[in-house]
Amino acid sequence: MDKIGVLTSGGDAPGMNAAVRAVTRKAIYEGLEIIGIKRGYTGVIESDFMVMDRGSVADIIHRGGTMLHSARCEEFRTEAGRKKAIEQLKYGGIEGLIVIGGDGSFKGAQLLSEESDIKVVGVPATIDNDIACTDYSIGYDTAMNTILDAINKIRDTATSHERTFVVETMGRHSGILTLMSGLAGGAESILVPEIDFSLEEVCEKLNHGYERGKLHSIILVAEGIEQDFTSSTDNNESQAFAIAEEISNRTGFETRVTVLGHLQRGGIPTAQDRILGSRLGAAAVDLLLEGETNKMVGVVHEEVKSFPIEESLTRSKDLNKEIYKLADILSL
Repeated sequence: MDKIGVLTSGGDAPGMNAAVRAVTRKAIYEGLEIIGIKRGYTGVIESDFMVMDRGSVADIIHRGGTMLHSARCEEFRTEAGRKKAIEQLKYGGIEGLIVIGGDGSFKGAQLLSEESDIKVVGVPATIDNDIACTDYSIGYDTAMNTILDAINKIRDTATSHERTFVVETMGRHSGILTLMSGLAGGAESILVPEIDFSLEEVCEKLNHGYERGKLHSIILVAEGIEQDFTSSTDNNESQAFAIAEEISNRTGFETRVTVLGHLQRGGIPTAQDRILGSRLGAAAVDLLLEGETNKMVGVVHEEVKSFPIEESLTRSKDLNKEIYKLADILSL
């Protein structure tokens, strides 16, 4: 193998740049030519390639986002689109490809590997931390600390005005990011898709806290929860507003909503995400040199390991219910 490519795809995550830097410099160290592909699979189809050298990735390890930019590509979902992508990779002499992204990016990597002789390795990067076969994905730690910082600031104003705040976090259909952030931030209630909740019990907890002198509360809500409420609030994008209105109606407490949104995807990556990106990026190059394909790299009990991409897509990453129970106990 003489030439490999690297791309970032899907939602950006802090630490992606650290992974791109590691892939680039490890490839050069091993005597490979490295091609950066801009805008994910869209850049593959459009042959948006750039030759990378050590200087290309200088001064990026501490930067959020991705220097290669990212995009979602509907054309790549089609067989014709993937055929065009394979043609462009072959025309560019790219024999191996490293895909940095989440499960959608991994599905694309799996198809590319199955439909061509190009060797493909995935590197997990998503703030949701919902990819199986790895304890952590790149970006998760930074996003968790961003949420924690927001909770700390919101708690200051909640205390000053004696209010209840409903804070919505990202995570798609996974509540892992929300749970861990809520535990670290001391949230009074944590609502996640994996565990049924009773708004009546949430309100009872708020009332009990008020009776013992508590003047403010933080309710952390994962964006993926699905539950019907009687609220008249018309908001198709977030249930946080409906939950806040229900809480206000049932308790009489003044309630406010904060939707953190894309704030969670940006920012300077933490040391953990920089280290994780560096380790996994370098390991991905090693897998390609070993002739592996349709694999992903992950970290399990602090050890870098590889797994079939199919396993990461078919296995579920379960929320730790013991930690959920602990968070509930500590919030009483």
